[in-house]
Amino acid sequence: MGNCYRMSDKYQRLVGKLIYLTITRPDITYAVSLVSQFMHAPRTSHLTAVNRILRYLKSCPGRGILMKKNGHSQIVGYSDADWAGCPIDRKSTTGYCIFVGGNLVTWKSKKQNVIARSSAEAEYRAMASTTSELIWLQSLLKDFGFVIPQPMELFCDNQAAMHIASNPVFHERTKHIEVDCHFVREKVQSNVIQTVFVRSNEQLADIFTKGLSSSQFQEFLSKLGVINIFASA
Repeated sequence: MGNCYRMSDKYQRLVGKLIYLTITRPDITYAVSLVSQFMHAPRTSHLTAVNRILRYLKSCPGRGILMKKNGHSQIVGYSDADWAGCPIDRKSTTGYCIFVGGNLVTWKSKKQNVIARSSAEAEYRAMASTTSELIWLQSLLKDFGFVIPQPMELFCDNQAAMHIASNPVFHERTKHIEVDCHFVREKVQSNVIQTVFVRSNEQLADIFTKGLSSSQFQEFLSKLGVINIFASA
């Protein structure tokens, strides 16, 4: 019992610090969101996963986000969901990232609270979360005196979810997400946001919803503006 308690305490302290680190390290956000789901009853395999994250961080301590002037203040969001991706409870994972003026400023990876019955539903819940973040950022920047061009672009790789966002007719299969439908559609119709289709292999939010191959992971990090200051030129 004592060993289990010590391991649990160690696990919670390590994961707590990793959660804090995700504020500046989007590259570990998805991995940390996974291990944080087992805070109350971690197993040895979970601690092994945490140690792998630590080894990764040790291998690239100089990695971070490069902020630069791009000559515009456009707000752009990428929204994605890994439908039924969790093998334990089959809940989906929401992932999004938002750029302001071409610089990555906010990102998230979180398991959805309820089980989605279709990929469109999972994607639409992710779109609703991203839309809320876009509106919050827009309001924040307006308070600082910045004029934000409208509409804000929201990139999604699910055609069905985009169709629901622009279709004024509710279908039977969307009644269970009616609040999200009304919320996103209202913002689309009022020209606050504009949904834009993006191919799955160019969906930057993928990095926050699932594990990727090493080459794709590095490619997405580069597009997100994440660099390693210690890497050779």
